[in-house]
Amino acid sequence: MTIKVGDKVPSATLMRMKDGGPKPVSTDELFKGGKVALFALPGAFTPTCSAKHLPGFIQQAAALKAKGIDTIACLSVNDAFVMGAWGEAQGAGGAVMMLADGNGDFTRAVGLEMDGTKFGMGKRSQRYSMVVEDGVVKQLNVEAPGAFEVSSAEHMLSQL
Repeated sequence: MTIKVGDKVPSATLMRMKDGGPKPVSTDELFKGGKVALFALPGAFTPTCSAKHLPGFIQQAAALKAKGIDTIACLSVNDAFVMGAWGEAQGAGGAVMMLADGNGDFTRAVGLEMDGTKFGMGKRSQRYSMVVEDGVVKQLNVEAPGAFEVSSAEHMLSQL
C-alpha cells in the first residue's frame, strides 16, 4: 500500500556519509518536529537524476528554506558510499542531505518500490517527492514511469 497525504512516515534506518564513514539516520529523528522536503529517485549518477532532479533541489535550496523547509533530503536505493560520492560530485554540500536506503526498507515501507531488473538495476525507488511535517506527509508527488515533472524542486516550490 502506497503512503498518502496524512499518513505518518514509517520508522526505518537510513545511512549517510558523515565524518568519513557511513552513519545511521533514523527516520523518526529526521522527520521529528520539522518540515522536511524529501525527494527520491531511482539511482545516483543516472542521467535524469544527475542532470535535473538533484541539481534542481541544490539550486532551489534557499528558496525552499525561505518557504519553511528545514531539511532537504535526497533518497535512493544505493549505499552510503555511492550517495556520498554523488553528493560531492554534484556539489550538494550542506544544501541537500544524501540518504542511502541500501536495502530498500524505507522504499518498500512507503510502497514506492519499482522493479528495475530488466534494466539491470534491481529493485529501486520510484521517482517522487514529499513534504513531511513533524512525521506526517503533507504533500506527495509520485511520477509516472519515465517522467520527471511533479517531483521537481520547482513543482514543490509552487505547492508551498
